[in-house]
Parts: sequence; structure tokens; C-alpha cells
Amino acid sequence: FTEDVGRRFEAYGWEILRVGDANDLDAVDKAISKAKANEDAPSLIMIRSSIACGSPNLEGCEKSHGSPLGSEETRLTKENLDWPTEEFHVPSEAMDQMRKAVAGGRDLEADWNGLFNDYRERYPELAGEYLRVMESRLPEGWEDELPSFSPGDKVATRSASGTVLGSIANRIWELTGGSADLAPSNQTYIKGFGDIGKGDFSGRNLHFGVREHGMGAIMNGMARHGGLIPYGGTFLVFSDYMRPAIRMAALMGLHVVYVFTHDSLGVGEDGPTHQPVEHLAALRSVPGLVVIRPADANETAEAWKVALKLDCPVALALSRQKLPVLDLESGAVSRGLPMGAYMVTDTQGDPDLLVLATGSEVAVAVEAARRLEAEGIKTRVVSMPSWELFEEQGSDYRKKLLPEGVKKISIEAGVTLGWDRYVGDNGLAIGIDRFGLSAPGGTALREMGMSAENIVSRAQELLK
Repeated sequence: FTEDVGRRFEAYGWEILRVGDANDLDAVDKAISKAKANEDAPSLIMIRSSIACGSPNLEGCEKSHGSPLGSEETRLTKENLDWPTEEFHVPSEAMDQMRKAVAGGRDLEADWNGLFNDYRERYPELAGEYLRVMESRLPEGWEDELPSFSPGDKVATRSASGTVLGSIANRIWELTGGSADLAPSNQTYIKGFGDIGKGDFSGRNLHFGVREHGMGAIMNGMARHGGLIPYGGTFLVFSDYMRPAIRMAALMGLHVVYVFTHDSLGVGEDGPTHQPVEHLAALRSVPGLVVIRPADANETAEAWKVALKLDCPVALALSRQKLPVLDLESGAVSRGLPMGAYMVTDTQGDPDLLVLATGSEVAVAVEAARRLEAEGIKTRVVSMPSWELFEEQGSDYRKKLLPEGVKKISIEAGVTLGWDRYVGDNGLAIGIDRFGLSAPGGTALREMGMSAENIVSRAQELLK
């Protein structure tokens, strides 16, 4: 930390304790004691240190940051610090102290188990709930609370997500989260459950503040502790700010849910800076992260169902604009979305063309298929909300859904990177391989080719 950083912390009311030399252990100890005694403000202890301290030849040198000292310099450093020069040495004082932790930990665990066994006898139901959430088991019957939406209605998938949260909150009380200062836009506030604040943890809603990376890191800590299923919301374009935290969640296999709204050029007049185009591809590139971009309100409900059952991080990409609720065969979404992709519409006999789409573009693909069918072009539409879930399916399912030898078109309001694996060398990926434009959402999407007219035109060219 530089002095400039320290002064900024002081301006926010922090107590800054400066130690001029990292080797002055008495000064360090006094600073820690003073910080612990200060109950009125947080404390920051700033210790001036030197890299590779004690090394005769490399102290203060940038070379020591990323490279080992080497055997000879290590020996010289140990001699300089009056430390035994043998290759591996643990002082007896440290060894004795560490071994005390074994016995102490055993005693603490025995005390805890005794307390919990007594609690379980007195409050068996509450103890059972505690064990359920700590073992990451969802309560029985929670799926019955999931809402369904009527075909023909128009609902933004961000709004559908908010409805789902409100519906299941009573049954899954360990579901806790909020937004990076965008709760009204992300629809992440659970109404009727209050806020979590200083000294009051009775609520369910967290106000993370305008700090996406901090939100992601806090969610990671909550998930790693156990007993909670944390979720956090922001605009999809801001997922860049929390990417290191997302990466760590995926690396550790943490059960967190990201609610990324305003998922395309449908954001509209906010313009290219706020219109995500490369972000779906970036998130799909993270190993261990499941990305789901639902096509309508019912797919959104099913996406939450899948996200809560998985034991890994899940990113939901949701629309700002209203989308038509698709008129599908009963149970099609609940059967198909967990598979990652499924047929939305089919044709009589073998198809001439397959149109693959995600999110808001599925309804556009359905309209294009209707027009192509009228021209005698047999067209199948596949909703593909999750590449990751689809790739987990067996080859028989994948080949049946996407048969070889059939021309394929994909349409998604983002970069086309990666779609070649599904449309093949002879197919066509319609997307947005440039930044967006400032215009009303519908206009921006049409201008960038996210329309039934463009699909029909490009399909006709492809089939020629």
C-alpha cells in the first residue's frame, strides 16, 4: 500500500497504523493490539517491507518476486538471518505450538459435538434443517412452488426470474443474495424478507454495492462456508468486472448463481458500452461454469430449477425486453432444458434446415421457420439454452437432435465464436461480430440482423 492509498482510507474513517520496518516485531505487535482495541472504526496496518528481506544479493530486487533465490543465495540468506543452513528446518518452538493445535482441535470438536447432540435432542426439527442446508440438500417439494407462464403473454426473462425467486423463497430459505446496486433492474430483491445489515442478519437481501468483483468474492465465501446458496445480480456486460471471482468459483466448484440481466443489444439506448456482445462467449470459455440463456419465462423457471440442483456455479443470462412465452407441448421445457437443447418446433418428415437459437432469438427463429415452411422449406427450430449441459448428453441424443447432413443456421445476439461446432463447415452462424449501436432495443437488434426476415433471406441463400 502506498501513502496515497493510506490517506484515502483515512478519509473514509479508517484508523491507519504505520509500521516503518517489517523487522520491528515489537512495533508490529503494538499495532495489532491497538487495532484490536479500536471498537469504533476499522483499522489498516501499513507495514513497510522489503522484497527478499535478508537476501544479501537480491533484497529489493524484482528478480526475487517470481523466481526462487537458488540454493547458494538461500544458504547465504539463512546465514545472514542466523538460521540453520540445513535444507529443511522447523524450530522446536514452532513444532510444539503446531502440535498443540491437534489436541486443542480435538477438544473443541468434542465440545461442539456435545452441544449439537444436546440441541438435536431438544430441537430435532431445527437440527434437521441445519443438517439439511449444511449437507446441501434442497427441501422436499420445493419444485411445486415454481411458477408457470401462459403462452401468448410477454414477459422479460429478468422479470420471470424475479417471480421465481419470490415463489421459492419460502421453501428454500438458504437462498440468499442481492445485486451490485441494480436490484430493481435485475429483479433480485426478495420481497417480504428484509435486508441484511450491520448487526441485523434476519433478512435475506444483500446490498453488495457498486462492486461486482467484491460481490463475486463475497458469494464465494458464503458458498465455501456452506449452509447458504448465494446469488448475485448485475448487467451481463459487467460480468467482466467479476471475472476473477467467477473463475475462482468455477475452479473450486462452488454453488453460486449469477443473475446477469440486460443480456444483449435489447438494452437499447445505453449504447455499445452497455450492450454485451462478447460476454456469452467469454463465460462459456470458463471450465466448470454452466451458462444458461433461457428463451422465455418458462425456460427461466426451469433454468432456476436446474441451477439450484447443480453443484457448480451457474450463470443465467436474462433479457431486459419482454419476450413472448412460447406455445410448446406440455412438459417440453422441463424435459428439454436440463438436456441443454431441445426441439421447439419440428416439421413433417426429415428437415431441410435446422435453426439453432438461444434467449430472445428463439422466438425470432420460430417466426422465421413459419415463413420458411410456407415456402416449402422443412425447418426445425432448436432452443439451445446451455452449451455446457448439451455437451454432457450422450452422442445419440446430440446426433438425433442435430442430425448430420442437414444444413444448419445459428442465431444469437452475440459474437459467433464457437457456433461452428454446431452448424458445421457448411452451415451459417448469424450473430454480432462487432460492437452494438445506440438505438431502441428492438431497432438495434433488427439493424444487426436479429430478425426473421434476415434468417429467411440467409437460409434461402444457404440452401441454394
